[in-house]
Amino acid sequence: MKFAQNKSVRAVFKKLILCFVFVCFVSVDLLAYIVSYKEQFYKLYHIHYSQNPDDTVENIYWLERAIEADFCNPLYALGKIEDEKDWAKYRYMFMMHINLKLLEQHLRLGSKFDKQVAYFYNAPWREQNIESLQHAESCYNAALEYWKEAKLWAEKANQPQYRFLFLTDLQYWEDERERIKTGELNYERIIKRELKRLQKVRKEFMNMDDTY
Repeated sequence: MKFAQNKSVRAVFKKLILCFVFVCFVSVDLLAYIVSYKEQFYKLYHIHYSQNPDDTVENIYWLERAIEADFCNPLYALGKIEDEKDWAKYRYMFMMHINLKLLEQHLRLGSKFDKQVAYFYNAPWREQNIESLQHAESCYNAALEYWKEAKLWAEKANQPQYRFLFLTDLQYWEDERERIKTGELNYERIIKRELKRLQKVRKEFMNMDDTY
């Protein structure tokens, strides 16, 4: 996966997920006998009221498992499936949506390491701040890769044979697909803007000395 291929993000991910696995390994082991399909793993993903890093890592874990798993029988899909065309579009939009959710979670995780401003009084911790910015940058780059994946799946769902096909039970996914198609939803622009700002902040930290 794109996340796993990024060494810096992977290191941060490992540190944070150890606690999650340590606490939950018994329940996860039991879940292995019950949770087998994409839809089941997706249902374990949820938005926390307070987005702590370990909450975000937990979501990334379930979403990654969802990507790797098989689809369930169409009878148990997250929306009504009437024929093979419905089933094909459903699978494309599911993968689009999952990649968008992974993108969002990586942005959240990156924001926990990001330093929005290089305050002069943080000079004594310059190296720590630069390292934190590196982790944030890795998360943002991973998010950019997930955006590329989401766009590819959206393109599949936007093929001509699906032009007049709408899965009414999955209106939110249909809205995401349409917004990507029209360019209204464009995470690439957002992420590149954040990366540009991050580079500026890192440069300011690198130019600091220990006096302030």
